[in-house]
Amino acid sequence: MSIDVCQVVKSFDGHPVLRGVNFEVPSGKLVALLGPSGCGKTTLLRIMAGLESADGGQVLHSGKSLDEQNARDRNFGLVFQHYALFRHLTVYENVAFALRVRHRPQAEVDRRVRELLGLVQLDGHEKRHPAQLSGGQRQRVALARALATQPAVLLLDEPFGALDARVRQELRTWLRRLHNEVHLTTLFVTHDQEEAFEVADQVVLMNQGRVEQVGTPAQVFEEPASPFVMRFLGSVNVFQGRIEGGRAHLAGMEFAAPSGPREVAEEGEAAQVFVRPHELELHVVPAPESFPARVQRISPVGNSVRVELVSERPEGVPLSAEIDLARNAQLGLQAGDRVFVAPRRLRVFTDREHRDSLSASGL
Repeated sequence: MSIDVCQVVKSFDGHPVLRGVNFEVPSGKLVALLGPSGCGKTTLLRIMAGLESADGGQVLHSGKSLDEQNARDRNFGLVFQHYALFRHLTVYENVAFALRVRHRPQAEVDRRVRELLGLVQLDGHEKRHPAQLSGGQRQRVALARALATQPAVLLLDEPFGALDARVRQELRTWLRRLHNEVHLTTLFVTHDQEEAFEVADQVVLMNQGRVEQVGTPAQVFEEPASPFVMRFLGSVNVFQGRIEGGRAHLAGMEFAAPSGPREVAEEGEAAQVFVRPHELELHVVPAPESFPARVQRISPVGNSVRVELVSERPEGVPLSAEIDLARNAQLGLQAGDRVFVAPRRLRVFTDREHRDSLSASGL
C-alpha cells in the first residue's frame, strides 16, 4: 500500500510549482510533507488524490500507476483544513454520506458510522449539527468521514491549520494515537515543524517545488542536508568562517568541518557556520573554544531562558542562546554582563552551498 512519487513536475501559467519531486510514503507509515507556504505541498497532494494532473512524472500506488484512475477510483481519504462538512446534515449523516453514495446496506452504514464515532471519540454526538461542535470536534468528524469507506491511503492537507494552538496540540496527540491503532498509510501536509516532528514517522521537507531532504524527524533536525533545512527548522546563529586544512576556522578558533552528502570544500573557501541557540554554552570565565560577548536581553521562554547577545569577536554579530532555568540561576546573568560563548555543536556549509540553497529558494 505504499505511495511512490516519481519525478513529478507541474506548472501553472508557465510558473514551475513542482520540479521533479521524488519520495516514498511507505506502507502503514505516517509521512509529513513539510515546507513553507508556496513550496508545492498542496499541489502535490491534489495530484496524488486525482484532483490535479501532473505535467510529467507519475504517482504509483503499490507499484501501479494512478494516471488512468479518477479521484473516486483511487479510494483515497481526504481531509482539508476547513472541514468541508455538510452544515444541514447531522454528524451521523456527514460520516454516512460516502457510504450512502456507494449504496451500502443500512445495517453496514449504521455499524460503520458508530464504529468510527467511537474511534474519533464522538460517541453521543450523532444527532448534532456541525454548528453545535467545536473546531476540534468538526475536524474529527471530517476525519471519520474520510475513514468511512476504509480508504487505502489517507491524505491530510493542513488539517489543524484553522484551530488555535491548544486544540492543535490536543489533536496532534490524538492523531498519532489514532494512527498507532489503524496503521493506515498517511500523508500529512503541514508548514509547522513542531506538528510534523510530533506526528510523523518520516519527514519530507520541500522548498520551491523540490525535495530538500527526507528522513526521520531526528535525522532531518540533527543532520540538515542544506542551509535551507537548517534555517527552516527553527532559530539559528550564523557566522562567517573559512575552511582550511579540512577544518572550519571561526573567530580565531578551529572546529571540525562535519562531512556529509555535500561536495568537498576547497582549501580556503568561505563558509557559513550554523549553531542552534540551545547548542551555545555560556560561561562567566573563558572556556575552551569560546569567545566573548555582551548580554543584551534575557527573556523566559517556558522551561528555558533565551539570552540575546552581541559577540565581541567576531565583532557585532547578534546571537541567541537558550539555557535551562537551573543554569540561568547559576550564572545570575544581567543585561550588560560579559560572558564567554562556546559552541557545543555546529554545522558548516560552504558559501557555494549557501548560494545554491538561496537560488533554489528563489531568493
